Amino acid sequence: MAVFLLLVVFSLSFAIYPVRTTPGSHAEVHIVYLGHNNGLSPSLTTHSHLQLLSRVFTKPDEAREAILYSYNCGFSGFAALLNSTQAATLSGTEGVVSVFRSRMLEIHTTRSWDFMGLRLHMQMEQSSQRHLKFGDDVIVGVLDTGVWPESESFRDDPHYGPIPSSWKGTCVKGDEFDPATACNRKLIGARYYLAGFESEVGPLNTSDGSEYRSPRDRVGHGTHTASTAVGSVAPNASYFGLGGGAARGGAPRARLAVYKVCWYKDLTGRCSDADILAAFDDALCDGVHVVSASLGSPPPLMPLLSTSTEIGAFHAMQRGVVAVFSAGNDGPDASMVQNVSPWGLTVAASTIDRRFPTVITLGNNASIVGEGFLAKAMKNDLVDSSTVFTDGTCTFDQLINRTAASGKIVLCFATMGTVSSDGAALAVYAGNGAGVIFADTISRKSSQDSFWPTVHVDLYQGTQILYYIRDSSKPTVHVSPSKTVVGETPAPAVAYFSSRGPSTVSPKILKPDVTAPGVNILAAWPPKSSPTVIPLDKRSTEWNFDSGTSMSCPHVSGIAAVIKSVHPTWSPAAVKSALMTTAYMYDDTSDVMQAGGTVKAADAFDVGAGHVDPLRALDPGLVYDAGARDHVLFLCSLGYTESAIRSMVLPWPALDTSCPPAGGAPHADLNYPAIVLPDLGGTVTVKRTVTNVGANRDAVYRVVSVASPQGARAEVWPRELVFSSRHGGGGEQASYYVTVTPAKLSRGRFDFGEVVWSDGFHRVRTPLVVRVTNLPDDGVQVQTANATADVHGADGLHAAA
Repeated sequence: MAVFLLLVVFSLSFAIYPVRTTPGSHAEVHIVYLGHNNGLSPSLTTHSHLQLLSRVFTKPDEAREAILYSYNCGFSGFAALLNSTQAATLSGTEGVVSVFRSRMLEIHTTRSWDFMGLRLHMQMEQSSQRHLKFGDDVIVGVLDTGVWPESESFRDDPHYGPIPSSWKGTCVKGDEFDPATACNRKLIGARYYLAGFESEVGPLNTSDGSEYRSPRDRVGHGTHTASTAVGSVAPNASYFGLGGGAARGGAPRARLAVYKVCWYKDLTGRCSDADILAAFDDALCDGVHVVSASLGSPPPLMPLLSTSTEIGAFHAMQRGVVAVFSAGNDGPDASMVQNVSPWGLTVAASTIDRRFPTVITLGNNASIVGEGFLAKAMKNDLVDSSTVFTDGTCTFDQLINRTAASGKIVLCFATMGTVSSDGAALAVYAGNGAGVIFADTISRKSSQDSFWPTVHVDLYQGTQILYYIRDSSKPTVHVSPSKTVVGETPAPAVAYFSSRGPSTVSPKILKPDVTAPGVNILAAWPPKSSPTVIPLDKRSTEWNFDSGTSMSCPHVSGIAAVIKSVHPTWSPAAVKSALMTTAYMYDDTSDVMQAGGTVKAADAFDVGAGHVDPLRALDPGLVYDAGARDHVLFLCSLGYTESAIRSMVLPWPALDTSCPPAGGAPHADLNYPAIVLPDLGGTVTVKRTVTNVGANRDAVYRVVSVASPQGARAEVWPRELVFSSRHGGGGEQASYYVTVTPAKLSRGRFDFGEVVWSDGFHRVRTPLVVRVTNLPDDGVQVQTANATADVHGADGLHAAA
């Protein structure tokens, strides 16, 4: 048993990192990206791929054996086993946009909809009102670990009409997955992808029941995310009696298509770039309207259009499909945000106003309120970790005194973040302990469940318990069952684990875009998977709490499905804009939401434009749209040639694919719903164009607020935008300019402001992020006509070092 536990701890310690192999002369999985497919049939596209691949092999049969996938529908490219020489040769071949190693990505692992204003009675009511459509006939494709089709979240419903005629996908057969019974008018499609995973990791092991060679979910992650996005209303859902109520997705009337690209390995879900890109290719041709992908790889990030998610999202954008991604779970450090392309929608994670208080009563009758998921009361002796572990650190390798822990509750400390609650629970379990009181910083304290009874307290509370233990000859503790409490804690707040900006790949594009609920989210779960997915955990549940940007991502995917059902002609850029410009920065106490893991208020690098507001996003008033030409100019700024751009961008009539003579437009001029100037040495003017999508075609919008970032002056012109119904048809556009001038001397720190437009009803907010860099390293002032010696700066919002 000790050896088994050591292997479990080892797996937990290393599962958060992507799998990498050292390049060499041996063959590895590479992706060769060729752009769009020029309107060729899938068979002709595949034939052209084999012809290209044959150039680096001596025999045609070798090329056929090397190719894993031919991406021949949504875009053009292929995945193949290549050595470094072959990859380099193809990279220099005319018509090839990029060649890159397929990496192994990982998954980013109820009440939340009420918290955001989508009430159950609204979702169940049959109505033609636009805010009550809730995803009717919108198809959401979820790229994840599969689905448990028997869950109540995916049941067929008599209210569903026939499967939309636009659907071209399929439901494939596999291990314990029969399309005749698994798929229905709710779960309309299911596929799985293994070629990339098995080429890099080895054959999938299904003999021990730890995986299914089919779309069926063994890990639970995919079932959870899918039900969060589009799950049907399921009454009486709870996690062992906690968080009880009706579970449902954000778009409960939307249809679901599942693409299993992640597989159970070393206690986590691992996902090959090659498989992800194959799923994107199928999803775009199957007819999905929204793609939800709660996966990614931590920095260092690859250049744009050199990852599966960015290529998939780029072609999804061109086809009008909204692609939503998780920001990653590597916070609170700066610049760890993932999935940073401007054509994807990147979601941070935040809390909701639900807690699970658990009363701890010490032997001296002092009471402390922690948080946990305890179904039963516990009364045991209490012991400090220093009597059980070598240096008091609750890890398996430090365990020296099982007798001291046996039958007792052990107080453990996070020890500067080096010990997780799961790791402490494993170590205490190995010592035959009865349970854990786990103390962490107040900014990191959570109520994440563990396979062994665990109650979470902050460091102050933990210190008070430690004092009691040391002052008592026979310390004891009584832990009461956990309760569910709503509305008694400030929310939202940024989750401490949520990855933060700025983007290291494209710093002039704000990432993340928005934040949404991602802490202790209750959703569907496979009953054959334990709540913690740890082999020692023998419990079974059909509903589970989980936390991560993996959980916040499907919240926004569900909202995007609702928006698409109300506004089916809106582009992905318009949907993103509606979510960003209507987002808010304040918690339910009217204070700026807190940035978890820190002691500061949240800023745009923590939450993007702010927390999503589903109902306001349905009627944003104005949107920042971005057409094909906008993205051509953006690609020019990245250094792509006109020839490469023509191969990537669909040939829309009259589309100008030329680049400006100076080498391309700056990133800031992409018509994005945020303005980021990361290197402001002098005055800069940025143009933005808005489209009136409100019901009032004769609208007048005025600037009601310009909050200049500290140390900069922002001016907006014109101050008024007039839209007229005389132009007919709606969708009239108007442009404005923001001029930003340094108002301090600085070597560079980011400061935050905003520009707000209003017509008296709608409030359209645009974040403004500036980093003044007009002071060189030697401290000598740069004298320019645009710089100023006013080191005090202008009034503004909160700044982050």
